[in-house]
Amino acid sequence: MLKLTRKTEYALIALRHMNNTDNVVSSSREISALYNIPYPLLSKVLQKLAKMDILKPVQGPRGGYKIKVDLERISLTDFFEAMEGPLGIMDCSFDSNCELVPTCSIQDPIKRINKNMRTMFDKLTVYDVTN
Repeated sequence: MLKLTRKTEYALIALRHMNNTDNVVSSSREISALYNIPYPLLSKVLQKLAKMDILKPVQGPRGGYKIKVDLERISLTDFFEAMEGPLGIMDCSFDSNCELVPTCSIQDPIKRINKNMRTMFDKLTVYDVTN
């Protein structure tokens, strides 16, 4: 089962908040309090989004973050892989160190499922989730 971590969930919640507030500066503390997200983890997530050039950090007493890019230009595949690592329903989808690969009877169906999943996420953008 494909399952995203809390950090990706929190990133999407924060981006949705910022996207729906006319892109005014939002602080980690504000978002943390509004959505009951642990502040230390959210701070790290927002810093990561800034390093990914999705958010622009704003310095000063009323500082925080604002969206830097058009969220319609970021596919969910790209976003999920930047946040989580390679996208696949099984480790062997992206890690060929599995000992069963030479004899695996489900390798081809899993590849088709992964291809279809990637195609679906390629068609969706971060904006689709955060609008």
